[in-house]
Amino acid sequence: MRQELLSLPKGLAEEVSKNLVMVARLIDEDPEQAYAYSRIALRLASRVAAVREAAGFAAYATQKYSESLAEFRAAKRMTGSVELWPVMADCERGLGRPERALAMAGEPEVQKLDKAGQVEMRLVAAGARRDQGQLEAAIVTLQSPELASSAVQPWTARLRYAYADALLAAGREDEAREWFGKALEADKDGATDASDRLAELDGVEFVDAATDLSDDDEVENEDLAEDDRDEDDEDIDDDEDDDEDPAEVAAAERATDVAEYYDEDDEEYESPEQSAADADVRGDKA
Repeated sequence: MRQELLSLPKGLAEEVSKNLVMVARLIDEDPEQAYAYSRIALRLASRVAAVREAAGFAAYATQKYSESLAEFRAAKRMTGSVELWPVMADCERGLGRPERALAMAGEPEVQKLDKAGQVEMRLVAAGARRDQGQLEAAIVTLQSPELASSAVQPWTARLRYAYADALLAAGREDEAREWFGKALEADKDGATDASDRLAELDGVEFVDAATDLSDDDEVENEDLAEDDRDEDDEDIDDDEDDDEDPAEVAAAERATDVAEYYDEDDEEYESPEQSAADADVRGDKA
């Protein structure tokens, strides 16, 4: 890439280089932002193959497959290299054209790929078979010397993982568990979620401790709030008792006693109002 940028004026080369560095830095963490930087580089130096390739990968990361494919084709024309052939085929899959991806898997360009490129092409072809609902064909496509090898290469974990996933989709759970385990053994960088897939097959459920603590805190807070409301109600009752007039309290108690011990159907029943009037008359006479 540096050699290609040397064909540009110094100031322009530096500006393009800065944008390409940002593309590489952000493409995994923030693909949209990486794509924005790639567009800037593309406007500045569209005739540089490295720029077209970077723009292609940025578009691929944001699932803009048509745009990505166009950029990869441009880069291939400029360099004559076939190393982008597998990702170009995968763009065809992204565009809903798995048959084209399979056709590319049978082209002479595949024989010109290095070992890593050939494995990548095999993964794409297997994915295209699955897109067409051909699970058994996908499994057969992945069966290869690279899969059977005990040596661990950069592609080993992904190849084993894809094979295990295809087996599981075909209902061959025991074999899938075995190959997810083999993928995990080769996955030193955590490129796959093989450990999670194994846990799912074994019925292990992961609990988010942070979520549970939050739920417990919420329940505790609700209990505390309820206690506070009860205390407030008691305080209100106490305040109301403090504000009551003693004479009114006594009158209420007398009325309660009368209502409690006398029945209106009883001939000797005397209403609370009548009892209070009689008490006042007796008081006047005294």
